[in-house]
Amino acid sequence: MAMLTLCALVAALRVLPDRSQFFQYESVSLSCGQEGDSPAWRVKRNTSANIDQECSSERTNESHCFIEDLYPLDTGAYWCESAAGGCSDAVNIMVTAGPVILESPVLPVTEGDDVSLRCRTKSTSNLTAQFYKDGVLIGSSSTGDITVPGVSQADEGLYRCAVSGAGGSSESWLTVRGRPEPPDSPLAGFLLPVVGACLSLVLLVLLVLLVLLCLWRNHKGRVDPDVSYTDVTITQEAQTNSIRDAAAAPTFYSTVKPGNT
Repeated sequence: MAMLTLCALVAALRVLPDRSQFFQYESVSLSCGQEGDSPAWRVKRNTSANIDQECSSERTNESHCFIEDLYPLDTGAYWCESAAGGCSDAVNIMVTAGPVILESPVLPVTEGDDVSLRCRTKSTSNLTAQFYKDGVLIGSSSTGDITVPGVSQADEGLYRCAVSGAGGSSESWLTVRGRPEPPDSPLAGFLLPVVGACLSLVLLVLLVLLVLLCLWRNHKGRVDPDVSYTDVTITQEAQTNSIRDAAAAPTFYSTVKPGNT
């Protein structure tokens, strides 16, 4: 029996034992676990005999419900609710007077976990049972139980079992949820802003250096328009051969005597 959720999901319903199918006259305990400080919680249910009513009067307090003897009329949806408008997800519990039940988790399981399924009869143990998912045979066991290793979203669905000569169980829905993300450590929350600030400072310094480098290159390559430049070539003329020859020629001296006039 489904329940339309119109409230804030801030609580969790605990079911002991954690299974969705029970034989008549078995017992079940349901309790509410809320997040943070909340007003009083109460276990409520929708069954064929009780619509949107608080759980059995056999409860020890409003947030706990213990049903010592289950009957088929107790089959239905159970959930936690508070006067402030908070609630939990609903779970479906089935009570049968029939010969076979499937023991499967009534609460959501987490991806990667191993899930055990057990087929039970009222009188026989160590029986051979067949297990089905969405109407398809998935395995057989001579001990009456199987394990689905490392469940994933693909394993979510309707499960049932059957025992030759005894009959079959009703179907139960198995819910698989994703593994929650690990919480951030306080150290990581402190370091992230510091690392971000340091990276921003480094980028700013690199940007300033890049601007200064561009300015320096522009200044170095600039030509002053008030200064004229020209190429000057200085050549040294070699002395002529005549001068060199004259300097190198020997010098002769003679004596001149004056004559008689």
